[in-house]
Amino acid sequence: MRLKHSLATIVSVLLCGITYSQTIDLSKAIIWADDAKNISLARQVQVLKEEVEKRTGLELASASKVPEEEQSAIYLLTTGRESKLPKSIRALVTAMPQPGNDGFRLLVIKEKASVIIVGKDARSVLFGIGRLLRKSFMHQGAFLAPDNVSLVSTPAYPIRGHQLGYRPKTNSYDAFSVQQFDQYIRDLALFGANSIEIMPPRTDDDDSSVHMKLSSFKMMVEQSRICKSYNLDVWMWYPNMGEDYTSRETQRKEMAERLEVFAALPKLDHLFVPGGDPGDVEPDVLFKWLNTMSIGLRQYHPNAKIWVSPQVFRPTQKWFDDFFRHVNSGSYSWFGGVVFGPWVKIPIEELRKLVKPEIPIRRYPDITHSLSCQYPVPDWDLAYAMTLGRECINPRPEDEKHIHNVFAPYASGSISYSEGTNDDVNKFVWSDQDWDPATPVIETMRDYARLFMGTDITEAAARGIMMLENNIRGALLTNTTVDETLLHWQRLEKNATPELKKNFRFQMCVLRAYYDAYVKQRLIYETALEAQARDILQSATPENAQLSVLKAKIILEKAQTEPVGTALKEKCFVLADSLFSSIGAQLTIEKHGAMPGRGNFIDNIDITLNDAVWLNDQLNAFEKISDERACYNKIQELLHRTDPGPGGFYDHFGNPRSKYRIVSGKTRAEDPGSLQSPRISFGVGIIGEEWVHEVRSQGFSGQATPGAWMSQINTLYDTPLQIKYTDLDTTAGYTMRITYTGRFRSKLRLVANNDIVIHDFIETGTKPMYEFDVPRSATSSGTVTFSWTCGEGQRGSQVCEIWLMRK
Repeated sequence: MRLKHSLATIVSVLLCGITYSQTIDLSKAIIWADDAKNISLARQVQVLKEEVEKRTGLELASASKVPEEEQSAIYLLTTGRESKLPKSIRALVTAMPQPGNDGFRLLVIKEKASVIIVGKDARSVLFGIGRLLRKSFMHQGAFLAPDNVSLVSTPAYPIRGHQLGYRPKTNSYDAFSVQQFDQYIRDLALFGANSIEIMPPRTDDDDSSVHMKLSSFKMMVEQSRICKSYNLDVWMWYPNMGEDYTSRETQRKEMAERLEVFAALPKLDHLFVPGGDPGDVEPDVLFKWLNTMSIGLRQYHPNAKIWVSPQVFRPTQKWFDDFFRHVNSGSYSWFGGVVFGPWVKIPIEELRKLVKPEIPIRRYPDITHSLSCQYPVPDWDLAYAMTLGRECINPRPEDEKHIHNVFAPYASGSISYSEGTNDDVNKFVWSDQDWDPATPVIETMRDYARLFMGTDITEAAARGIMMLENNIRGALLTNTTVDETLLHWQRLEKNATPELKKNFRFQMCVLRAYYDAYVKQRLIYETALEAQARDILQSATPENAQLSVLKAKIILEKAQTEPVGTALKEKCFVLADSLFSSIGAQLTIEKHGAMPGRGNFIDNIDITLNDAVWLNDQLNAFEKISDERACYNKIQELLHRTDPGPGGFYDHFGNPRSKYRIVSGKTRAEDPGSLQSPRISFGVGIIGEEWVHEVRSQGFSGQATPGAWMSQINTLYDTPLQIKYTDLDTTAGYTMRITYTGRFRSKLRLVANNDIVIHDFIETGTKPMYEFDVPRSATSSGTVTFSWTCGEGQRGSQVCEIWLMRK
């Protein structure tokens, strides 16, 4: 929920389109900080000096005495200490409205070439410094600030932060040094983040990785110490990994571990304990355990609060009833609020109604993943899903702003779920939107580019990041932005300084530009090869079937024997190595030590993009058929796999072309998390595997599958999946063939027109295809709506293909 006084008040700020003639020169400014009793601004002064020096080479002087009025200066102080300012300046500052919590006043006095930053408290001063640095023009020997700023700014939401877990599962954080964490946390604070969420040594992960420079325990302590030095709130994500929390022995071991963790942390303000994912615990047991845990927590951190989330993979109504009974009971002094995150079944607007108005809700948005996640890329091209995969470098500024803003009114802010630096851009978008949801996302990108890549490429880099998001919009085959984006970043790369080329944020953008272009070039080529191979098979006769099979295989093999875009691919490898050197980014398993399915998208760079895997599997079988006529018949079956026959219908619902048949009560814009509307999902599904990290044309028992089976339409939990057919023959009967693919393997029930059962609950995932007769009463009007639901506690309904075949 937004604070009553939280809307940013801009008295006068004209920062867009500023030229160097509209600036003041701060290169000779003296920094004066007012250290009040119990409030030290030494860390803030250090940040300002160091960040300016990195970009300009200038070593700004600091003074303990108030500078002379004619002296260019940067004044840093907290609210209530304005009397320490020179009289002429004091009047200007005191005339400005007071900011709210975490807010600041920022005033530029052009005539004196001076800047005044007055924060509500010490960390608010840091946020004001961040705003100054973000809007300033800095290059070697020059520190210029806009000359027309008079700003009072208060964040819209009180919780603004990101999770930085030091564990092997991440794609880069486990390679960070203490200094890198310090800088990264500082960078986030400069964009208004006031919270960092860390992790305990034991989670649903390995204890350590080859990349770790410190043990997870020691780094956890360092992260807390760093946050304390910046006056940031420290949160800890602490899942329940014990086997049985009704067992006294389990409780004893778990409490001993937690006491060691709590005692070691210099600062801990909030503990977030997920209801599940991982650590599923029944609510009655969970809250009793949390009550016990709170005693140990408050022994070392007396004011710390515990937050809980209704995250659970297979929820039941009883689970939720029990959970909210505890949440709303008012019985727990340690209770901080409810967290809305991935795998929370209840939409946040409904969650807001279920918990008492005075109970805060914190969002836990997944900003790090692109598929099989809370907020997937909408209608993503299958080629990207296979190559970029779930955890690629994923700048999505416009998507993230929309996702933030559509649900922001229901919560008190957010701390994002992140698995590494791949989502770097998204972090800064969320921090800026949590501060002020009205901020245009291009302005955040300009600030990001200006501060982290350099003044000289601000506009070009900001636009380039926006172009990377446009690369993933719509069908890749026809996306012209991809080629323009590569040229754009190649121009920036050509003119980049050696220092910029080592900048991990620049490297990530350049890598994505090359990678996307390579995937598109391959997709065009391999699509054409498949078309040629199918043409050859189409021309086969009963007399030359085996020869046609051989020719088709030779054509398909050209993707490997005569590859395209090799220069683009080699560039991607070089950039992946550079990112490993600069930030410890693990983009391959073998060379960089990545975890499977966790950021290693470079490993997917040459995955087959057409239907060659399945076609070759079929053609290899055809080669073993000695009879030409029998071989010819098999070829015809392959070519006509999707043919529904005369007057029939075929749809692949993993393809947006069949989207018009899908009934949805909400648009993607209204429901980006798809809790109340369908989404396209990816993956065939493997028997016995709950989670398939990579999208491959392989499924069920491990056999090759048609490419179409890799994508399907699905709804989550008990939201019905509805598909409507019109223009049916009212006099005909129909048989329905369905392909059920996907990773959920739910028990599904199918009815037509709300009350005509096509099939009762069946467990999907054991075989792909099913056939059912459709009663004539369902189609007699010429229109039929099919509805799928899954059983209680199941994860959702999924449908890949449908044939409606006239009898």
